[in-house]
Amino acid sequence: MATLQKIRSHGPLLVIVIGLALFAFIAGDMWKVIQPHSQKQDVGVINGKTLNVQEFQQMVDEYTEVVKMAQGVNALNDQQLTQIKDQVWQTYVNNQLISTEAKKLGLTVTDKEIQNIIDEGTNPLLTQTPFRNPQTGAFDKDELKNFLVQYANLGKNNNIPAQYAEYYEKLGTYWKFIERTLRESTLAEKYQNLINKSILSNPIDAQNSFDARTIQTDVLLAAVPFSSIPDSTINITKEEIQKLYNQKKETFKQTVETRNFQYIDVTVVPSDSDRAQVKKEVTEYAEQLASPTADLATFIRSTGSTINYSNIAINKTVLPTDVSSHLDSVAIGEVFGPYYNQADDSYNAFRVIAKVSSPDSIQFRQLQVALETSDKTKALADSIFGALKGGADFENIAKTYGQNTESNWIYTPAFEGSAINEDNANFLNSLINASINEWNMQKVGQGFIISQVLDKKSYKDKYNIAVVKRPVEFSKDTYNKAYNDFSQFVAQNPKKEDVLKNAENSGYNILERSDFNSAEHYVGGVSNTREVIKWIFGNKENEVSPLFECGNNNHLMIVILNRINNAGYRNINSVADVLRAEIVRGKKAEQIMGQMKGVDFAAAKAIPNALSDTVKHITFAAPVYVAVTRASEPVLSAYASKTEVNKTTAPIKGNAGVYVMQVINREKGTETFNDANEEALVKSNLNRYASMFISDLYEKAKVKDERYLFF
Repeated sequence: MATLQKIRSHGPLLVIVIGLALFAFIAGDMWKVIQPHSQKQDVGVINGKTLNVQEFQQMVDEYTEVVKMAQGVNALNDQQLTQIKDQVWQTYVNNQLISTEAKKLGLTVTDKEIQNIIDEGTNPLLTQTPFRNPQTGAFDKDELKNFLVQYANLGKNNNIPAQYAEYYEKLGTYWKFIERTLRESTLAEKYQNLINKSILSNPIDAQNSFDARTIQTDVLLAAVPFSSIPDSTINITKEEIQKLYNQKKETFKQTVETRNFQYIDVTVVPSDSDRAQVKKEVTEYAEQLASPTADLATFIRSTGSTINYSNIAINKTVLPTDVSSHLDSVAIGEVFGPYYNQADDSYNAFRVIAKVSSPDSIQFRQLQVALETSDKTKALADSIFGALKGGADFENIAKTYGQNTESNWIYTPAFEGSAINEDNANFLNSLINASINEWNMQKVGQGFIISQVLDKKSYKDKYNIAVVKRPVEFSKDTYNKAYNDFSQFVAQNPKKEDVLKNAENSGYNILERSDFNSAEHYVGGVSNTREVIKWIFGNKENEVSPLFECGNNNHLMIVILNRINNAGYRNINSVADVLRAEIVRGKKAEQIMGQMKGVDFAAAKAIPNALSDTVKHITFAAPVYVAVTRASEPVLSAYASKTEVNKTTAPIKGNAGVYVMQVINREKGTETFNDANEEALVKSNLNRYASMFISDLYEKAKVKDERYLFF
């Protein structure tokens, strides 16, 4: 029962954790609501296999619990939950793609292989689990084995308290996830290794790679920028655009459907009267702080403060900077404020209740007493407490009642700043204030905890402080005015051309977004825009959306859908500007190269609009940056490395102009060639390119991602 004893040793602190976890579970259900009337219940398709919303939600829930356990937290914010959904989807897709290919090849992962990985104990997944050796911190297979035995007998042991059984269930689910992930990642490694083993390097590749990296060339350079020729002088026909499109068509292929749209995003902000009202309320709260009620926690909650109050002294580093920076200048019992803090746009007031020297670490041992009735609980607690104070042996009493005899360390900053109820605050204060070896008894919930402090370390100055921090928020009237004004604009401008024509005069900015795909979660960085995304992917070109309320109830938005970019080859009209720019550069290059043809370097420098520079340390392996044209020019790296010293190149078309180079020096680096190391480097680079196989499998599998309909 070693693992159970470790869990029990956390005592009342585990009760706090479980309480917070229960709240997180309830709050987390808010984002699980699925469209109840939706006909379609599939979030995606991979290789013809559908994944329904319930299956995906189950995977998200499982991974959420794993992350919370691994990070030692009880809740995740919206951004973290969004990342989890993306990670779960990507992992599921990759596993499906690889398992399909592995099945064709006969690749499998056996139970024996998994057991060997566990026995070896070095896999990164294992080193992050709770099953670690207390002395070394390394993964310990015996710790895992002990847990699995206890977990298997969980239903047979009726003496385990409900909260510990719940923890065991969570830990059991966590291990099942780790074990399954080990199997999936091992299969992926096998498939990757199979591809990698098909790639070889040789001495010639190694020598070329070494030379490309180490041989350096210095050049004199003459350049005529494309910008020296006005675009207006270049004529381009539709036929030329079509021809180039046909040549480069494969580069315009996209695997997913995207949208181009324009939108108006109205952010609702507090009015001057809203600010005045918040200031007035905080001023009144500051007056009440001067003579606080007995229940400060209730009072602080009633003010709407964003900072919790618990009757525990805390380190000032826990507090916002605008509060902590004034602490040492405020007397005990004094109220500071009201004052405005620009950094978080808030009005504030606080009172320092006390300043104490308090330990960060406390070693203690404890007994918990909880029977079927309060009278029996109190009687037994009093009896045990009296016996311990009279000198009774703690270990004997603990063993009599089946409790842990070991002592534990508590790190008090872990709780500072948290919302802790009165019972738990009193228990923590009993530990903080107790003398060494003193016995204390505290009522916590329906039971009692008898504790003895054995040691204290790391004393620091801490503050019992009540803070009223009220961010300035807009009122209902302010929101209604913004909504009514925008709603009226939308009603009066139902068509695309109306919105574009009248937005600016009405005080609204038109924003644009291209190539938006359904896997994105936010429009314009605004949260809670799922309904907006559903509209974007469910309507026709040139339509104007209804008004959406989004963000944290502080954004109003409409969207104009301009273009639907279907999966496959991009429409020529959508890439015409890119093609036109390339044709313009090509025609300018022809003109400039005609001027430079057959001239030596000195004559090239003398051409009108020519720029000159000296560029040193050019290698074949890295693109050249040309300062005079402010452009990266990879083609110059190749020409510089292959042109003989004291020779001049012919005119070279680059990204930003036409260049002529004269090589003035070339030298080898000081690095010594090592054939084995260089071949390994070449192979490593090739393997990195080969790892991109997953994108080919993705396209082949015709993956459909329709999570936006539900999440």
